[in-house]
Amino acid sequence: MVTLTLLDSQKKTPLKQWHFEKKSVIRIGRSADNDVILTDVVVSRHHLELRQIHSQQDGNCWQIISKGANGTFLNGVLVVQSLLSDNSLLQLARGGPILKFQIEPVKSPEEPTASSPNSCTHEGNSPENLFCIHCGQPISVLQTIRNYQILRILGQGGMGTTYLARDQTGEIAGYPQLLVLKQMNADMAKIAKARELFEREAHTLKSLHHPGIPKYYDFFVEGGKKYLAMELIHGQDLEKLILLKGPVTPKEAIAWMIQTCDVLDYLHSQDPPLIHRDIKPANLMVRNSNRRIVVLDFGAVKEIGTAPGTRIGAEGYCAPEQERGQPLTQSDLYAIGPTLIYLLTGENPFKFYRPRGRNFRFDLDKVPTITPQLREVIDRVTEPLPRDRYQTAKELSAALLACQ
Repeated sequence: MVTLTLLDSQKKTPLKQWHFEKKSVIRIGRSADNDVILTDVVVSRHHLELRQIHSQQDGNCWQIISKGANGTFLNGVLVVQSLLSDNSLLQLARGGPILKFQIEPVKSPEEPTASSPNSCTHEGNSPENLFCIHCGQPISVLQTIRNYQILRILGQGGMGTTYLARDQTGEIAGYPQLLVLKQMNADMAKIAKARELFEREAHTLKSLHHPGIPKYYDFFVEGGKKYLAMELIHGQDLEKLILLKGPVTPKEAIAWMIQTCDVLDYLHSQDPPLIHRDIKPANLMVRNSNRRIVVLDFGAVKEIGTAPGTRIGAEGYCAPEQERGQPLTQSDLYAIGPTLIYLLTGENPFKFYRPRGRNFRFDLDKVPTITPQLREVIDRVTEPLPRDRYQTAKELSAALLACQ
């Protein structure tokens, strides 16, 4: 049985409850045809669905699918689709109503009860809390893999799942700490190219040392699945930041791209040079502590001089030669152009892609936040031919600095 409890946003005390014993799909929203009706103005008519799914590993479990215009937050993290664990907190839009998701537990005789001396109910904790304010332990552990406690699902894709995890024994730093654990699922492990990309990310991160690149911690195989443990970056990626807050000022956008150029200069200066191949807003994280850029996702990194490979890169951010499977260091620089367009307009760069002569180029004449000088920089860095662009990250960085 599933129980959903509407909580008071300040005191976190129960306001209303819904019980579902045999339903496999629970619909939540403002419209009267939902199973749970919430009339708050920030809630969409059909905001989200909870679906019971079958997992070979866990049997029957529940999944959240967000459809709301203002987003859904699972335990404080913005999600579109994710697995649910018992006692998860669902917030419909930032500042919107909070629902507590609970599954009726099936207890074995040996399982401790709330009255046991070593147990804690974790009552009175904020939805954002990972650890209990009373006992100091994780509020919810989805599973434990080796010395890593899985606390939350950060994302799911075709390659596998990314978790927020805790090194409970302190093997990495000498004390327990939070980190990111990437899991490659067993099905993808059967595909040679998928194995290559996943292992490449681990190998690349292990060899790199730069404040704008996540630290490598561990790589291992467990239960037929490959895992990569790396530094947790406390912050928000530029794609989500713009979706939530809208376009930023030219000064801020240029500063972030100069910092990105610094990381690219480091990559391109390796021997042999490394090409990231997937520079885009979703792979650029802003640290909360110092507002500086960290470049994510090194699965697509390629060494210069290796044979042409699979076409990798995000549509709208990918240079023409990279589309053909022949990336260069200048291909990474190309992606800075459409990234700037996204940061300054909040729009997909494709919206500004127009025919010009024999090629397609970005037409930014009618974008008021992009000055003529910055427009020239974007125009040059997105030239169809690599030889016509800025040749190094330092050269592009200097041109951006002159636009501030």
